[in-house]
Amino acid sequence: MTTQTVKAEKQAYFRKQATKGVILHVLLILGSIVMLLPFFWMVSTSLKTESEIITANMSFFPKGFHVANYRRAFEIIPIFRYMANTVLIAILKIFGEVFISAAVAFGFARFNFKGKNVVFMILLATMMLPYEVTMIPTFIIWSSLGLTDNYTPLILPAYFGSASFIFFLKMYFETFPKDYEESALIDGANHLQIFVRIFIPLAKPALITIALWAFMGTWNDLLGQLIYINDPVKYTIQLGLASFNSLSGEILWGPLMAASFIALVPIIAILLYAQKYFIEGVKMTGIKG
Repeated sequence: MTTQTVKAEKQAYFRKQATKGVILHVLLILGSIVMLLPFFWMVSTSLKTESEIITANMSFFPKGFHVANYRRAFEIIPIFRYMANTVLIAILKIFGEVFISAAVAFGFARFNFKGKNVVFMILLATMMLPYEVTMIPTFIIWSSLGLTDNYTPLILPAYFGSASFIFFLKMYFETFPKDYEESALIDGANHLQIFVRIFIPLAKPALITIALWAFMGTWNDLLGQLIYINDPVKYTIQLGLASFNSLSGEILWGPLMAASFIALVPIIAILLYAQKYFIEGVKMTGIKG
């Protein structure tokens, strides 16, 4: 094989890879546009007048920045109070879902006991039950306890852990080399100290990830909050948005889209901030050397 032949093959290979890269980037850009289009439409609608919104000749871009929709949104519903209620529920739930799930996952990942696999399979089986199946029985239970119209039914179940989070963390903990805990046991540490001082710091990216999932799940939850909360003072942000038109007495698309955009801002900010922890999780590859 001559030098010219090798050079031609390399050039053909690089052209092929470049073509694949261009096609991939074009597809990703098109996919991003499709995903972002509803978001930009919401922002655009929040800046339009009602006459611009309901006209037959709709335009993607507003004719002007009608920021009065945002002021009107705050007049109709107390957005910040509803956000504060949601954050309160989310923080209390996250502590239970993250740390209780981590403790249970540590037990499944590092302890051997009779019936371990059976118990774990039963735990996984609960993930197959949709919320709609258990919704009515759990509501009856909470009602009989007199705990409706408060946050207890939304928060307390989190302190029994989450099956999906336990599964995720168990798989994550099993990637840790046993050298860490064996060294700690030789130094006189017990399993609780190993969990708190070794596993929790090492699992920081995973814990932040599931905390983010838990927060987003609480922030976007409507059905569960709709069932248990009746007092408008205790409304969450999703309940506030769902009752926006009834509270305003009319359908106001501009202020509703403005309120929806405001409700998305915390989620967007948290996602942008948490990116570095996802990258950190990729870099963690166990013991080196």
